[in-house]
Amino acid sequence: MSKPDLMALAEEERTELLALLRTLTDTQWNAPSLCSQWRVRDVATHVVSYDELSKATLAATFLRGALRVSRVNDVALKRYDALEPDDIIDLVSRNTRGLTSGFRGGIALTDGTIHHQDIRRALGLARTIPTSRLPAVLDFALQAPTLPAKKHAKNLSLVATDIDWSTGEGPEIIGTAEALLMCVAGRTQALDELSGPGLGTLRSRVVRTRAS
Repeated sequence: MSKPDLMALAEEERTELLALLRTLTDTQWNAPSLCSQWRVRDVATHVVSYDELSKATLAATFLRGALRVSRVNDVALKRYDALEPDDIIDLVSRNTRGLTSGFRGGIALTDGTIHHQDIRRALGLARTIPTSRLPAVLDFALQAPTLPAKKHAKNLSLVATDIDWSTGEGPEIIGTAEALLMCVAGRTQALDELSGPGLGTLRSRVVRTRAS
């Protein structure tokens, strides 16, 4: 089986995110997202906040953030504080490049999909993610070095109910692919959408990560 074109899928995901952003009101731009202490505008900006960094600026950003992912993200985001929604839309409309293009586009695809849902879920704007995209997102999320997904899913079986996808060994956790993705990525809001004997273990891990 040929490998999916992660960059092409990432561009499709960003196009759909861009379409959503163009419909948001000022109130929605400033509403809380699923990301702690980040508004919708912050999440949208974060998706592209690494795209334009040179290697030197990227290294400086990681050093200023003391190599801790959450702090590095805040440092990268800070430089865009003054942007208006139209400016953020302009940034998102540009081609994926820089750090997010790493791993053949896997970072852009997975980060973009999760954060797209961080916005939609917080605003109550549901969507159906194309089934051709979800297996690639889940597979990459479970190996992504900047996500806790691999730790959350350790010794558990994940089984999607809406696509032909499963992985892992151990007590099962069953649910839609999107809910599985959001939970292993650390979003407690989707936990009640899952079931199975492994759910208690996953819940405790995700809650512990959110509290740390």
